[in-house]
Amino acid sequence: MVVPFADLQLQYQNIKGEIDSAIAAVIRDNAFIRGPYVERFEREFAKAVSVEHCVSCANGTDALYLAMSALKVKPGDEVITTAHSWISTSAMITHAGAAVKFCDTDGSTFTIDPAAVEAAITPRTVGIIPVHLYGQPADMDAIMSIAKKHGLWVIEDCAQAHLADYKGRMVGTFGDAATYSFYPGKNLGAMGDAGAVVTGDAAFAEHVAMLARHGGIVKHQHQIEGINSRLDGMQAAILSAKLRHLTGWTRARQEAARFYDAALNQIEGVQVPQLAPGRSHVYHLYTIKHAKRDKLAAHLNLRGIQTAINYPTALPLLPAYQRLEHSPAQFPNAYGDQQSILSLPMFADITTLQQQEVVRAVREFSA
Repeated sequence: MVVPFADLQLQYQNIKGEIDSAIAAVIRDNAFIRGPYVERFEREFAKAVSVEHCVSCANGTDALYLAMSALKVKPGDEVITTAHSWISTSAMITHAGAAVKFCDTDGSTFTIDPAAVEAAITPRTVGIIPVHLYGQPADMDAIMSIAKKHGLWVIEDCAQAHLADYKGRMVGTFGDAATYSFYPGKNLGAMGDAGAVVTGDAAFAEHVAMLARHGGIVKHQHQIEGINSRLDGMQAAILSAKLRHLTGWTRARQEAARFYDAALNQIEGVQVPQLAPGRSHVYHLYTIKHAKRDKLAAHLNLRGIQTAINYPTALPLLPAYQRLEHSPAQFPNAYGDQQSILSLPMFADITTLQQQEVVRAVREFSA
């Protein structure tokens, strides 16, 4: 049996009528850039994630840049983020003009270690960007306490954590702002690139919107110098159609994760994701740890089971950050985890038979 890592075609077929109608409506109305479909999605998504304001943009990477630009990050500033994530988080710190300061993870949830955050703060530190990695929230109580103590802003990177919550409160509602990606493979994904910045601050939201739209809310009225980072109408309409299903898809992912947890916990050498108290995990990725990760991946792939390694190298150890002269010893958890983490097939429509096939292959390898 072939088990795909994700199945976007199946997702489309299951709601084909809704997606096709959404696309047809945009074409009929010539609403390709901004317009009513974008505005509707911004309202709907803000409500879904319990914030007042959503400013859509071209992608999740731009969202990070826009949020930091609106916070007036400047050369000489330092911004703290995790050593274990996709490079967008750290790269946009640099592109916004600041210096990136990496911190290790906590050793269990793959999210940033608050103790390491506090130790990394210097007089030049202006902000913290925790990443809710793989769909599990970071320790927001501790992070917000540190931020308040030192007068720092916080941007939550929610690119993988749509509808996740921390102690009953939606991620993205703790910091000064939060960013989302709607890359096709995300829990809520467009059929192309898309992103958003969300916030409870109306003035901040307006500033982000100006930055994303050539520096002005009204065409030809440029209040500042901005960039071109707009969500197009087609993607907005598709996202609105999919958003109606997101709660159900999230429950399905969580149910699939419970199945994996129960079955894989019984297999020697396999460590399933550790869920911290008070946090809901939305399982953008279902990641296990295994000492023989690469051999296990090869074994599964030979049996038609697609896997992925997210991410094979800790950010500070990438060639892009060679200038910082970091070593693995500085980030023991991030470095060690990224030698052992393997992402298994996980999507809302995965069947029990497919999951049983995955478990059977893992058990066969470990026998």
